Amino acid sequence: MKNPLPAQKVGHRSGISNKPRSSSVSQKPSRRRDSSERLRTLLNYLPSALKVALAIVLGVVIFLGYRAAASASFFELQKVETGGIRRASAESIEAAVRKDVNQTGVWRADLTEISDHLEQLPWVRSAVVTRVLPDGIRVRVVEREPRVVVRTAAGRFIWVDEDAVFLDDMKPSDPVPSFFLRGWNEDATAAARSENRERVARLLDLQRDWDAQGLSERVSEVSLLDLRDVRAQLAGDDAQIEIRLGSQDYGRRLRQALNVLDKQRQTPRGPFISYIDLTQGKRAIVGLNTGGHATAATDN
Repeated sequence: MKNPLPAQKVGHRSGISNKPRSSSVSQKPSRRRDSSERLRTLLNYLPSALKVALAIVLGVVIFLGYRAAASASFFELQKVETGGIRRASAESIEAAVRKDVNQTGVWRADLTEISDHLEQLPWVRSAVVTRVLPDGIRVRVVEREPRVVVRTAAGRFIWVDEDAVFLDDMKPSDPVPSFFLRGWNEDATAAARSENRERVARLLDLQRDWDAQGLSERVSEVSLLDLRDVRAQLAGDDAQIEIRLGSQDYGRRLRQALNVLDKQRQTPRGPFISYIDLTQGKRAIVGLNTGGHATAATDN
């Protein structure tokens, strides 16, 4: 009887081992995650002073980069757009903008400063300035409105606005105002500017009142040198006659003076009347100029 063959282990030849395997397999963390952890760990150990220094260095780098970008030719001013212009000079506005922006470039331009400079130009009441990146500036202008014509001490006739700002000489093609303003304070001071604004406001009030009463056509100009002593110079054939109105009741007093004048014109002293004064009471004082001598008489 043959001896039985020895038992063979299954899977020995195929390389399958009966040894138990580990129940879990360890994995390596990603490089990015590992780097982030190391950076956080390093920052945690850095002293506060060093962190502040790093922040300052980073800020300086960003600032220098900003300046380099802003100074680049990419932001050099190429075009100036204007709007709202009727009387103001577009050439003067563009020249003022270029003077301010050429040194800074569009990106770093001080828009408030540009606006302030533009508002110093004739006719410009306000200016809104905006950037049109990368190389443009846009200006929207609100112009001053001419309201009154002033006759200066030198005999010039100049338009001014409600703020008493000189705008431009009156031209032959301009509409003729109801009457001119005389007695302008030509001093370059804040006090003079304030006085002149009051003069403009007073003249506009007189114009509205006298236009409504149909009296304006008989007046050539109004003297407001002293606002408490308003005087009207008449027009046309009565151009040599001055009406002294004082500080109140201008419409009523002017009408009364014209009535007195029209009545006195029919008398022998009519051609010699030089002024009518209604500031001394209810009666009008009629001034006469005879033989180079001025006399006064009360109208009865």
